[in-house]
Amino acid sequence: MNSRLWTFIVAFVFGLLLTPLASDAQQPAKIPRVGFLAPSPSPTSAAPHPGLQAFRQGLSGLGYVEGRDFIIEARFAEGRVERLPELATELVRLNVDVIAVVGAVTARAAKNATTNIPIVFVMVVDPVADNVVASLERPGGNVTGITSFDPLQPRKQLELLKDALPGFARVAILGDRGVSDALLKANEEQARALGLQPLGLKVGGPAPDFEGAFATVRKEQADAILLLEEPIVFVNRKKIAQLAASNRMPTMVAGDWADIGGLIAYGTGLIDGAGRMSAYVDKILKGAKPGDLPVEVLTRYRLTINLKTAREIGVTIPPEVLKRADKVIE
Repeated sequence: MNSRLWTFIVAFVFGLLLTPLASDAQQPAKIPRVGFLAPSPSPTSAAPHPGLQAFRQGLSGLGYVEGRDFIIEARFAEGRVERLPELATELVRLNVDVIAVVGAVTARAAKNATTNIPIVFVMVVDPVADNVVASLERPGGNVTGITSFDPLQPRKQLELLKDALPGFARVAILGDRGVSDALLKANEEQARALGLQPLGLKVGGPAPDFEGAFATVRKEQADAILLLEEPIVFVNRKKIAQLAASNRMPTMVAGDWADIGGLIAYGTGLIDGAGRMSAYVDKILKGAKPGDLPVEVLTRYRLTINLKTAREIGVTIPPEVLKRADKVIE
């Protein structure tokens, strides 16, 4: 056998041996999996989760295509916040690449479940007070996200109630027993500064006693109720609004809760925050460390007035207040 033929045979056999290796090298890249965890009931086609929708739209706006560029593993606690640690652990076992969470209780559950997988939160009013991050500027660890913390928002909400309700003097403030008192105290302080009498109420547990809370509101003769943007309140916001309507009680709710039937909605909201959360997930999937990403503070506020609710509870909104609204529901 001449040397040229021998060289050809060796090259041919060597090429066959390398073919499987080349095939392996050309395998498609792993598609990132994004966990999404919320205390809310599971979404349906009739009632999709607004945060998950906004989050998906945010990723789409950044050029991501679901199924091609990412897969979402969504988990919902069905209003039972005690299930959040179990669901967070489930996402960790799935080895997702990042976990997007809604609310302070959810953020803490995810944080307790992993110190390695990046976590991005939304709807955590005061992440430092709620022991979610070390500071807004330098979160540290594996957690960062979006907050709606604004020390002036309680005052703005209460001033709107004063302008809308002649004789308004006593306000009930409803929050979640499972989070820090930071937001409740801020609202109580602002109420006193405006010459109002605050009545702080907190509910919690697997079966929060909203009926009992409203019985206290009636007994204490509150003129209106302000719903804090906290997990238990968020999950049960429609039920609370229905109880308020049946008690002919004016309500102030978060910026994007106007659809629940409250009288006035003012502030930032979940939809804006969840949309911004996608930008953080994008950065993390591209290699950024969550602890190096400063917590973003939402600054976009909306005022919605529900005249349908006003008629149902016998309230007349002054024209000068209506002129300030971004949206009026007839």
